[in-house]
Amino acid sequence: MKNILIFFPLSLFYSFLLFGQTTPFELNTPFPKSYVAFKTTEVISIDGILDERAWDMAPWTDPFVDIEGGKTPKYTTQMKILWDENYLYFMAKLEEPHVWGTLKQRDTVIFYNNDFEIFIDPDGDTHNYVEFEMNVLNTVWDLFLTAPYRNNPKVLNQWDMKGILSAVSIQGTLNNPSDIDRGWQLEVAIPRTVFNEVTQMNDHLAGEFWRMGFSRVNWDFDISQGQYYRKKGPDGNYLPEYNWVWSEQRVINMHEPEKWGYVYFSPRAPGENDSFAIPDQEYLKWFMYQEYRKLLIHFKSGEGWSKDQMNISTHIKGKQINLKLIPYLNGFNLLCDSPFSELTLEINTSGKFKSYETNTP
Repeated sequence: MKNILIFFPLSLFYSFLLFGQTTPFELNTPFPKSYVAFKTTEVISIDGILDERAWDMAPWTDPFVDIEGGKTPKYTTQMKILWDENYLYFMAKLEEPHVWGTLKQRDTVIFYNNDFEIFIDPDGDTHNYVEFEMNVLNTVWDLFLTAPYRNNPKVLNQWDMKGILSAVSIQGTLNNPSDIDRGWQLEVAIPRTVFNEVTQMNDHLAGEFWRMGFSRVNWDFDISQGQYYRKKGPDGNYLPEYNWVWSEQRVINMHEPEKWGYVYFSPRAPGENDSFAIPDQEYLKWFMYQEYRKLLIHFKSGEGWSKDQMNISTHIKGKQINLKLIPYLNGFNLLCDSPFSELTLEINTSGKFKSYETNTP
C-alpha cells in the first residue's frame, strides 16, 4: 500500500465543503433487528431444556434468515435472551433432521461442524468484541478480537470466557443416520464479568443496549459406514456451508459488527410489557459505516482522494447530514457533527467508532 501525504490549502478545503457528494440514505443491508431481553430473578438451570417460567415467558426472536438475504433457510432457528445481575442467558432451538457432530476439543474450529455462534460488542465501537461457538457435543470455541478482520486484528484464540456455562439437549438421537431427528437446543450463561475486558458499561445494564450477532452454520453431509461427513463436490472440495443469522449481514461475513442487531436490557420481568426503538443517531452510524467501508477500500488501493469523497451529504430522519473526510499521512478520519445530539461522531482508519462533545475531540 502506498503512503500518501496530501496537503490541502485552506481555499481547497472550503471548496470541498461546498462541492461535496450527496448520497441518498440507502443502506446496502436491511436495518439491524432488535430484541428486548427481560431481567429474570428466577434461578436458571443450564441444562439445554426450556423448563423455567422465565424462559417460557421470554419472547422468541424472529426465525433466522440467510446471511446474504434472498433465500429461505432449510431449517428453522430461533432464540431467546434473558439477563440478571450475574449472567447473560441465551437459549436457541435448531430444527435439524440429522443431529450429528464430531469435534470434541475446545477451541478447535467448531464451524467445521454444524454450530451456533454468538458475537457481542457491548459498546458498539466494532472493536474489542467476543465470539462464542458451540456444536451439538457442547464443544466450545471462545475468542477475543481486537477489531474486525478487515482491520487486521489480534485474534486471541487462547482467551477464555471464565465461568461460562453451556449445555445441549437433543430431540432425537446423536450421530444415528437410521432415524429422523427433530433437532437440538442449547443453553448458555455468560458471566457479566467476562465483559470487564471489553467495556466498563456492564455495571448498569438496565435501559442499555448492546450490539450482538447470532449465526448458525449448517453443512450438507454424506453418510459412510454409519458416520456423517461434510459433503464434498465433484472437485473434491467441501461444499460451501449455509449461514443462517438473526439479523441479515448481506455478505458472508459475521465480522462486520456495525451490522449486528440490538439487544436492549429491560429492567422488567419476562411476561411484562416493554419495547425498544433504535435511537435516531444509530441510523447516522449505519450511514457512516456504509461510507467508511467504501473509503477503506479506496484507501487500501493507494489512490488519492477526490473532492467528492471529502464531504458527503444526505438526509436522515429529516435532518441534514454532512460527513467530513480528514485525510492524513497513513490514514483518515470520517467525522460528523450529529444533529441528533451535541456530539461529534468519528470513525478512524481502523474502523473504531467514538463520540465526543462537539468541538472537544
